[in-house]
Amino acid sequence: MNAFWQTSAFFGIFVTLFFYGVGMVLKQKVKHPLVNPMLLAIIFTILCLHLFGIDYRTYNHSAKYISYLMTPATICLAVPLYRQLDALKRNFKAVMFGITSSVMITMVSVLAFARFFGLSHASYVTMLPKSITTPIGIGVAEELGGYVSITVASIVISGILGNLFAESVCRIFGIHEPIAKGIAIGCASHAMGTVKALEMGEVEGAMSSLSIAIAGILTVFVASVFATLL
Repeated sequence: MNAFWQTSAFFGIFVTLFFYGVGMVLKQKVKHPLVNPMLLAIIFTILCLHLFGIDYRTYNHSAKYISYLMTPATICLAVPLYRQLDALKRNFKAVMFGITSSVMITMVSVLAFARFFGLSHASYVTMLPKSITTPIGIGVAEELGGYVSITVASIVISGILGNLFAESVCRIFGIHEPIAKGIAIGCASHAMGTVKALEMGEVEGAMSSLSIAIAGILTVFVASVFATLL
């Protein structure tokens, strides 16, 4: 079976986009946070691979081209930020303090959980870049000696959870300031969360986009320091 799929150079792209399209249709028909196109695409793709006996390496060989678009897509998030440049200038100190605080809280919480559960050093550093965008997270995990595949999985899970529950969490805790919403979502759930932030508003999307970049850069330096604490 794998030999057949290996001859289809782009079947992975087709499967991924098809199931994402199915998720978009279901989202329009079923107005529920759990009916998330990305989450549904992941579930349906896994079921499809299992049903037809296709291993992940074969699938990834033909779907990897989608990953090449991740970096330029992330860079394009600078567009809404540019449109909200005046708001950034007026609140620059608060924005930078919020992003820095978020990165530090992430590092401290991962360290605390690693000590509590007795994780090995490799497992610990694997989780340090869990809340930043995938390209940067992979580089951090490789540099620190973590398990890259698990890092990618944790980043994806963080993003999906942010996309699903960001709006509900803001409502529960009474967070109404658009800039605060955007910073929180971008720092916690990177690009996937930013998609939700853009749906919530242009200011939220712009601040979330900024948070992705700055939190990623800060994590590169801070993670190296925290990696020595366990």
